[in-house]
Amino acid sequence: MPFPNIDPIIFEIGPFALRWYALAYMAGLILGWKYMVALTKRPALWPQGVPANEEQIDDLLLWVTLGVIIGGRLGYVLFYNAPYYLANPGAALAVWQGGMAFHGGALGVILAVIYFARKNKIPLLSLGDMVAITVPFGLLCGRLANFINGELWGRVTDAPWGVIFPGAGPLPRHPSQLYEAALEGALLLLVLNVLAWRFKALAKPGLLTGLFLIGYGASRFVIEYVREPDAHIGFIFDIVTMGQILSLPMMLAGAGFVYWATTRK
Repeated sequence: MPFPNIDPIIFEIGPFALRWYALAYMAGLILGWKYMVALTKRPALWPQGVPANEEQIDDLLLWVTLGVIIGGRLGYVLFYNAPYYLANPGAALAVWQGGMAFHGGALGVILAVIYFARKNKIPLLSLGDMVAITVPFGLLCGRLANFINGELWGRVTDAPWGVIFPGAGPLPRHPSQLYEAALEGALLLLVLNVLAWRFKALAKPGLLTGLFLIGYGASRFVIEYVREPDAHIGFIFDIVTMGQILSLPMMLAGAGFVYWATTRK
């Protein structure tokens, strides 16, 4: 099927242009922030005590936003195109030209949460769980924006739902952005929140953080088999992609969190 004719720019006023990609970041952050505020008002979910109040969550939003933007950009620069940016260091600041890496953004958010928890004497693992179950909002919005932008497409396919992306040649490709939106976004959001609300998973600090890391890492690892590798990187050792390599330590760290949360007394 042909790629739908969607303009990546929503509207323009003079030099200012609002893009779907920027709107996706804003929507993901706002949805996550509002949902975390709602969680602070459900003490029944937190047998060990609600880790943060509404005012603290409002302050946390700034740090998470910085973690997403700075970490995402640095992750892309270091993991995906380091030789180019070493030769052109000024280009690393040109975030408006695109280039963000989720693994870098995740690391940035983790560091922001650690700093904020220590600064405000908030239980780190419980705060991490609160953040973890809201991150899929951003993943869902971001992957939908990737599809609208016609970027990060999949490999060539003969499946009836293959999409002919502009700039990707005449052959249909997997809409891998939509696969990621479904798995990393919608499904992971559903699973984590069912565990939180139905099975009281927030009573075990660190459990949902670990399950998020495993869930995202496994979803990304599998989808990389149908996602086209970055042209300037290709396959590493001719068998795996950079996304798969970065997902492995994420899954291992998640398994460690789950073990810790389920065995400590």
